[in-house]
Amino acid sequence: MARNLMSDEEWAFFERFILAVRAPNGRKPTNHRLVLDGIFWIARTGAPWRDLPEEFGKWSSVYRQFRRWTLAGLWEDIMETLNQ
Repeated sequence: MARNLMSDEEWAFFERFILAVRAPNGRKPTNHRLVLDGIFWIARTGAPWRDLPEEFGKWSSVYRQFRRWTLAGLWEDIMETLNQ
């Protein structure tokens, strides 16, 4: 059972940033909302990636997406918008 999942309103805010950095590659799209919930779970708990509950998907996949978004500047874009 997923814990502390974001609301539809919160997802609507984050989704526009995620769609802006999404690279088309022909792969089946990931459930980005669930991935983001997993990343936030890690941030809230301070747990190691390997301890991510399976309900968020494979920890390695969630970490890889976190890394892609980090390299794409997603977190800086979100923080800049929140600071405005």
